[in-house]
Amino acid sequence: MKNQKKQQKRPQFNQYWIFGSIVLVFLLLNIFSGAGSQTSLTTTPSKFFEFASNGDVERIEIINKREVFVYLTREARIKDEHKNSSKNSLLSIGSKNPNYRFEFGDLQNFENRLSLVNDNFNQNIEVNYITQQNIWGDIIISMLPFIVIIAIWIFIMRRMSAGGGGAGGQIFSIGKSKAKLFDANSQVKITFKDVAGLEGAKEEVQEIVDFLKNPKKYTALGGKIPKGALLVGAPGTGKTLLAKAVAGEAKVPFFSLSGSDFVEMFVGVGASRVRDLFKQAKEKSPSIIFIDEIDAIGRARGKSNFTGSNDERENTLNQLLTEMDGFGTNTNVIVIAATNRADVLDKALMRAGRFDRQIYVDLPDVRERKKIFEVHLRPLKKSSSVDVDFLSKQTPGFSGADIANVCNEAALIAARKNKKSVGKQDFLDAVDRIVGGLEKKNKIITEDEKKAVAFHEAGHATVSWMLEHAAPLVKVTIVPRGRSLGAAWYLPEERLIVRPEQMLDEMCAALGGRAAEKVIFNKISTGALSDLEKVTKQARAMVTVYGLNDKVGNLTYYDSSNGNEYGFTKPYSEQTAETIDKEISAIIEKQYQRAISILRKNKKKLVQLAEVLLTKEVIFKDNLEEIFGKRPFDKDNKKVNKAK
Repeated sequence: MKNQKKQQKRPQFNQYWIFGSIVLVFLLLNIFSGAGSQTSLTTTPSKFFEFASNGDVERIEIINKREVFVYLTREARIKDEHKNSSKNSLLSIGSKNPNYRFEFGDLQNFENRLSLVNDNFNQNIEVNYITQQNIWGDIIISMLPFIVIIAIWIFIMRRMSAGGGGAGGQIFSIGKSKAKLFDANSQVKITFKDVAGLEGAKEEVQEIVDFLKNPKKYTALGGKIPKGALLVGAPGTGKTLLAKAVAGEAKVPFFSLSGSDFVEMFVGVGASRVRDLFKQAKEKSPSIIFIDEIDAIGRARGKSNFTGSNDERENTLNQLLTEMDGFGTNTNVIVIAATNRADVLDKALMRAGRFDRQIYVDLPDVRERKKIFEVHLRPLKKSSSVDVDFLSKQTPGFSGADIANVCNEAALIAARKNKKSVGKQDFLDAVDRIVGGLEKKNKIITEDEKKAVAFHEAGHATVSWMLEHAAPLVKVTIVPRGRSLGAAWYLPEERLIVRPEQMLDEMCAALGGRAAEKVIFNKISTGALSDLEKVTKQARAMVTVYGLNDKVGNLTYYDSSNGNEYGFTKPYSEQTAETIDKEISAIIEKQYQRAISILRKNKKKLVQLAEVLLTKEVIFKDNLEEIFGKRPFDKDNKKVNKAK
């Protein structure tokens, strides 16, 4: 241990020391070569000739025909005026340095004047001509451009290879994988306990983790480890969260990256990164590779390459296919991928032997939403009025991400109201905020517009109350939210299959707003845009997708394999297209007239409901019961009638 500590304390060799030493030697040589000239005092030609006429100068040296070094006699150096000139520098100990130095203009004039001084004052000043060269200085000057170029080149190359250098960096490591490695030492705290719901998906993923931990349990029966698992589902259902749980649970190396990390502007980079990724995974096997949003590279080949040029994404996909199940084998390397666009993935990627398992992560049902709420409610300071069962029933169609957002919004709303805990109403306001948008109470709206909105929303509420299969009403408001001037909240029944009568009732209820405007004002407005959009989609789906129309028949023009991606040709004739358009229009018009008929029969109650809405701005199910009585189609009422 002591030897190891000594070795650690020793300074490590650095190549910059060599560069620094060379520069230091050059500087010292340059300094010492000019040491003599730096230690002498500077004087002027007139002063020099004054010294010469007084007999103080013993000899001079003319350096390079431009500078003069003056050496005084021994007697002159004792004089007070020359005392400072006789001091030598530490750099020149042991050598006799000139006492003065100066520069002159023309050499011929200087020699003539010196000759006159020698003749007139009977002096015999010795003159030596010296050509002095600073060899090291000349070498440095000549080599300086090359030194600078080499230094800049070394600096740039080191920055690029180290991953610095900004957008143009990583030239030497550009083909390396960008995957983040999570192993036993990584701080991944998410486990399967934190993933609420998704029981089926959790089981399959957990089995993969168990296989890597305990391979003998499965291989003893002759089973093989699956090559890959594909997580498919709508956005926000928890696909990436499942992968994080795998990283937290698996005690094996876990490589995580996105599909877009493979794609660069350089040709061949994606394939190189795939090779490097699987190389690292093999070295650390057993291991798991997680590719999020795999549709970035896994899209079906040949459908988007119109130019005929090299497609970098296709090369990357080809390399991925080869690595997953090619000629070479990748033992104990499992690939988990996630996407919400499984329909666009290449068939070769989806076949058995590559992604052996496709795990569907659906939107949570009531029971699963309850578990998800319980997870996200843990960190909140909630009041006793919060009922998890109630919240799970009030959020049909919400994904896990939506539920997390509801809990966060409820906490923010409670904090905004200076509450000490999050209550039931805060959660309901949060649901309204997410579904309908932010309330805009300050939005300027005229009385006529407000009245039209009130009757429009009252029309929705009335028609839905009178229809058996329409979703039961929860709340109606004429306070502007988001882009809408009013809104109605319903609690739709969660169905796995939908019948034609249920779809028609929903369409009729959606057209109740425009029908109310027609019945009350005998005018219609643009306020029914979202209703018309919804109804048109439903009617088109009935005719062209689900085969629920008598004239078109039991046909569907929906292609689940997305084979006709760009729609160059219609799968039906022009005559059939005309029939489809007529049938869609007929279905919508029939439900519109049905809504008008219902509202005319209940016109007084419609007006009464609209007046309550204008007064209170927000009405609930209780207000409708006061006006219309108990809804005959409610399940609770049916149970009561049967009991009687």
